[in-house]
Amino acid sequence: MSTEFGTLWEGFTAIGNEPRLILMWVIAGTLLYVGIAKKKEPLLLVPISMGILFANLPLGELIREGGDGEPAGILKTFQIVGMESDVFPLLIFLGVGAATDFAPMLSNPKTVLLGAGAQVGVFVALLGALLLGMTGYFDFGLLEAASIGIIGGADGPTTIFIATRMRELGQSLPNVDIRDIVGATAVAAYSYMALVPIIQPPIIKLLTTKKERLIRMEYSARPVSKRAKILFPIITTVIISVLVPSSSPLIAMLMLGNLIKVSGVVPRLADVSENALMNAVIIFLGLAVGSTMPADVFLQPETIGIFFLGLFAFVTSTMAGVILAKLMNLVTKDKINPMIGAAGVSAVPMAARVVQEMGQKEDPENFLLMHAMGPNVAGVIGTATVAGVLLALIENML
Repeated sequence: MSTEFGTLWEGFTAIGNEPRLILMWVIAGTLLYVGIAKKKEPLLLVPISMGILFANLPLGELIREGGDGEPAGILKTFQIVGMESDVFPLLIFLGVGAATDFAPMLSNPKTVLLGAGAQVGVFVALLGALLLGMTGYFDFGLLEAASIGIIGGADGPTTIFIATRMRELGQSLPNVDIRDIVGATAVAAYSYMALVPIIQPPIIKLLTTKKERLIRMEYSARPVSKRAKILFPIITTVIISVLVPSSSPLIAMLMLGNLIKVSGVVPRLADVSENALMNAVIIFLGLAVGSTMPADVFLQPETIGIFFLGLFAFVTSTMAGVILAKLMNLVTKDKINPMIGAAGVSAVPMAARVVQEMGQKEDPENFLLMHAMGPNVAGVIGTATVAGVLLALIENML
């Protein structure tokens, strides 16, 4: 009886030994509320929130390491198979490619600049993390700074990809001590993606006048041919992979997904990539990301720093896109509504929808969605390319 009684109370004992588990339950519950009650990116936040909850259950059965004849916990298996091998982020990019229409960007190539300009936040946050590391209060080095900076692109899979690569790079070097911040950066990136409709509007209003927000943009008279749509993913893969080889995994899977869609000859593969496969991977990835957040890892000063720096990076990227659009209006004949510059972050299609909704509030007959999709999809390519640049530069430096 004593053994049974001890087993019965084992969970309560674990909570008593680690009361921070309860705080993590509150955090998981908060994210669930945002995802379910507020309907902010529930596809992402629901599995991530439950992953956080599962990782902080007493005794951590779902995230146990395994060994000595015992199998690893199922969420630990998801981490090893899907995140440490880059499988989940790359499969997500395959699905994103299948769901993405590059026609708005191809019909108006200058919107590519807005997607590139919005990457400014990546480098601003990187420098900020380095400065915080120099204060001695936060344990941030160059590898952690690169992982934090990429949050500014508002691209969850790319954040996981670069943070995992930086961790592996640090672990392979004998004189480098790196913190495992994959989970914190991923949760921050996905959280800010979910909060795009809350974060971006006040920034856009602050940087634009009512007259600028009322600017109407004419649709391009140049239709994009099917040949151009097919050649674009192929040529883009080759060019970026030659210039930035470290970006090739992300770019290749993104463009493969898009080619499957635009070719029109494999509709079943396009449907699976965009829907069934994408949805399944989102469940596994969300649980894996959330499960990297046990209390002893998450509740650290560095985690708070990551969330603030990530927010700063995202805000800076939004501001940079809007300001660049305003500057382009000084030299271009056809005026650009500066609001579409905010869509240069990689949050597809949330950022473009925010611009559309703001434009409709100012003028119900002003339709900006397709214009905003140009910088939006360019931002996806831009963030993946920047990730490769950071990885290549840091590998050469170390």
